[in-house]
Amino acid sequence: MWVVPEKEIAGLMTPEAAFDAIESVFASMARRKAYNFPVVREAIGYEDALYGFKGGFDAAALTLGLKAGGYWPNNQKHGIINHQSTVFLFDPDTGRVAAAVGGNLLTALRTAAASAVSIKHLAPKGASVLGMIGAGHQSVFQMKAAARVNKFERVLGWNPHPEMLGRLADTAAELGLPFEAVELDRLGAEADVIIAITSSFAPLLMDGHVKGPTHIAAMGTDTKGKQELDPALVARARLFTDEIAQSVSIGEYQHVIAGNLVQQDAIGELGAVVTGDNPGREGDEVTIFDGTGVGLQDLAVAAAVVELAKQKGVAQRVEI
Repeated sequence: MWVVPEKEIAGLMTPEAAFDAIESVFASMARRKAYNFPVVREAIGYEDALYGFKGGFDAAALTLGLKAGGYWPNNQKHGIINHQSTVFLFDPDTGRVAAAVGGNLLTALRTAAASAVSIKHLAPKGASVLGMIGAGHQSVFQMKAAARVNKFERVLGWNPHPEMLGRLADTAAELGLPFEAVELDRLGAEADVIIAITSSFAPLLMDGHVKGPTHIAAMGTDTKGKQELDPALVARARLFTDEIAQSVSIGEYQHVIAGNLVQQDAIGELGAVVTGDNPGREGDEVTIFDGTGVGLQDLAVAAAVVELAKQKGVAQRVEI
């Protein structure tokens, strides 16, 4: 099998290539050419860690595999990031393992690419203000990916721990955008596009905060109980997601479904917007993309990086 170490990923996978891979796999999902396997995600009772598996099969690209890993909130004491994962690809013709790929940077890139795809297809026309809720490791990737698909003029930011807002300010400065730390009511009122990327288990952005046409990329909820948005806000919005079954079980929409505020058939697939089978935004409404993070996203970027690694001679061949 081929091995692509984590240290090589940054020199191989660009944000643009990640965007193309994610937009393509969303379209394959909408055309029913690709499907995800049921997610396994468990609190293991050690180091407060969440560990699991996400996998799937893309018949169009002939990509089969899984990502194993999770979230270790105490990793700072080890000097490494909290999200740790590895992607394994398999030969769909034989079932033999084909590749093992470092998944940490790929996870950040594919997560940011997913929200960027939603912004490209669902943001209000003329959107100029980006609101960032959350200043963790992935917020940097999110802001940069958003800026690549839309011409923002300024960035507003909020984080549960204000001392971390320097990360958002630095990223905005790198992009040449003015940044201001604000409270959530002002962020919701002024931002045309809002990215939420936290690990919250209670709603942060409330219904009364959001004014006018807005697109919200809710990227942090990927486990039962997690929540970033007020159910009343979700209930009045037009809803989209990467995969409906995952969204209503472990994503942001689990709460409105459980509360009977929204029927499942009101939730659309972002891939259908990409293919043109769903019109997407139709006016001045609030749209929400629930990015739960599906296994096919990981496989798409991993398969792309394996080919790049082979071409550049940095993939290692291992016999098992």
